[in-house]
Amino acid sequence: MSGIAPSIGPRRFRDTLGHYASGITVVTGVHDDEPVGFTCQSFCSVSIDPPLVSFSVMRTSTSYPRIAERGRFAVNILAHDQDHISQQFARRDTDKWAGVEWASSAAGNPVIRNTLMWVDCETWAEHEAGDHLIVVGRVCETSAQDSTSSEPLLYFKGAYRRLRDISP
Repeated sequence: MSGIAPSIGPRRFRDTLGHYASGITVVTGVHDDEPVGFTCQSFCSVSIDPPLVSFSVMRTSTSYPRIAERGRFAVNILAHDQDHISQQFARRDTDKWAGVEWASSAAGNPVIRNTLMWVDCETWAEHEAGDHLIVVGRVCETSAQDSTSSEPLLYFKGAYRRLRDISP
């Protein structure tokens, strides 16, 4: 069975799921000694033992196949003030790394400076899922624990959002 039920339709499906707030990440890797990356909002923790995370990427992505060749990647969780980085890495046919400060993880993957946090992974599995791939990675390194009060960049109802402090 393929496609969306006619009573739902792609726009309605997307709008409905837009009511679920998600964090914004940039998945990065290296291809031919050059950094590669793309914006991804479909990221989650999968397992503690072993430590696994996953993200979904469109099968038409031109960035992910270049990252996949090495079998290693980093997931950078963006901070509330990094919406410009999200937008930059979501575009095709541009220099996504222009003006972006980054360093290398121990495995050599690009980690973007001043993100909320990052994890560095080796590919554990890939699963076809409709027009996307679900990629599972085994976490090999994480960013240092930070005590700053930085907030995540969120996406909700088609717009970037911030957490609000609701404590008295």
